[in-house]
Amino acid sequence: MVTGPAGSFYELCERRRDVRAEFTGAPVAEDVLRRILSAAHAAPSVGLSQPWDFVLVRDPGTRRRFREHVWSERETFAAGLTGERATTFSRIKVEGIVESTLAIVVTYDPDRGSPAVLGRHAIADAGLYSVCLAIQNLWLAATAEGLGVGWVSFYREEFLQELLGIPSRVRPVAWLCLGPVTHLETVPDLERHGWRERLPLEAVLHTERFRD
Repeated sequence: MVTGPAGSFYELCERRRDVRAEFTGAPVAEDVLRRILSAAHAAPSVGLSQPWDFVLVRDPGTRRRFREHVWSERETFAAGLTGERATTFSRIKVEGIVESTLAIVVTYDPDRGSPAVLGRHAIADAGLYSVCLAIQNLWLAATAEGLGVGWVSFYREEFLQELLGIPSRVRPVAWLCLGPVTHLETVPDLERHGWRERLPLEAVLHTERFRD
């Protein structure tokens, strides 16, 4: 068992959850929000391009419009399910858009740092990967602050661009619900509902060469 600061970090990684039903709607202190966003902004990025932006969304009307869109996309996904899969999915809540305190929409600007982004010439998506690192920093920081985060993925990028006035060149990568929670589940929602189980490390670990 790892103890000390290292142990606290590993425990934090294990405790992090994708929150949907546990938001209380209570306020988030501005200094706490600033710390969380600063942690996200401290993430590494290809060529130090820092290609992310963070859009804070508190307006109830905007959030309701987004939730309606998400519900529509949920129905589209559900229509393709049958049998046990359909029954299982019907019990799963996919968002906490209006229940959370606010949303943080994280975007990717491929023009940030252009035209010569050091390290991106051979891997076009390296900038997008950088944004995902910022999201992970944000998520862990929020968890350390005792807050919950929920990543909403049932949406069309074009809809969110129009809803928030995001330029066409900029991709919305994540709508993150953020706020205090009643608790964090010990087991991820999708695992608790029987949608999928976490693979053991050995199932995804390879030595020297990939084995299929």
